[in-house]
Amino acid sequence: MTSNVPGFDEWLTRLLAECALHVGEDVDTYVAHAVASRMVADLRHAKNPALGELMTHLSESGVFAVSAMPDVSAAITNPERLRSLYATGLLDSPQEAVYDRITRAAADALDAPYALVSLVDVDRQFFKSSAGLDLKTPEERQTPLNKSVCQYAVANGEPLILEDARADPVFKNHPAVLDGTLVAYLGIPLMDHAGNGIGTLCVYDTKPRLWGTGHVQVLTDLAALAAERIFSAGASRKR
Repeated sequence: MTSNVPGFDEWLTRLLAECALHVGEDVDTYVAHAVASRMVADLRHAKNPALGELMTHLSESGVFAVSAMPDVSAAITNPERLRSLYATGLLDSPQEAVYDRITRAAADALDAPYALVSLVDVDRQFFKSSAGLDLKTPEERQTPLNKSVCQYAVANGEPLILEDARADPVFKNHPAVLDGTLVAYLGIPLMDHAGNGIGTLCVYDTKPRLWGTGHVQVLTDLAALAAERIFSAGASRKR
């Protein structure tokens, strides 16, 4: 056990052990994750090209060894879901003011720094709209599917609520949690009339949040507005 962290007195060392126990880790693992997460955050902030190499090395060395996340591939690759997604014509489409208003409203209403309208494809997550992020290039407006938390809300067809993902037995090992992208997350699936989820309206934060029933209801109402716009526009495109 790590017992001599520089600058840590007996009280801090004891609290460190309690924090590690709370998330189901020993102190050495907890400290290693904390240091690695800070390294990742610093490289991201500096836009250092070594970030990708660092993430690979941390994974291969076991520091960021990702335990198996739930397998939702059957739901994500469901042909009916994909037909519904592709029929919207929104993948790789430009940003639109109507969706930007919804993400801004979601961020403001829930006092969250970030909000997204995400679309979940078979191998990636595309951001139709964002608030709090400056996403301009095609590369910035998508992530690989393994970085997507939204896919789990889509697959389950119900809200996904994470108040502190670092303490969640499943999501604490998700890449977006390990690299510090998010700590708290609230996502509502965007459902078509047949019950297929194509993406989410979500908000997230880099610190823990307590999501109440009011938060869930407000985001659900805004997601319903987004879905109404998406599928009415999609129906127009098919005619």
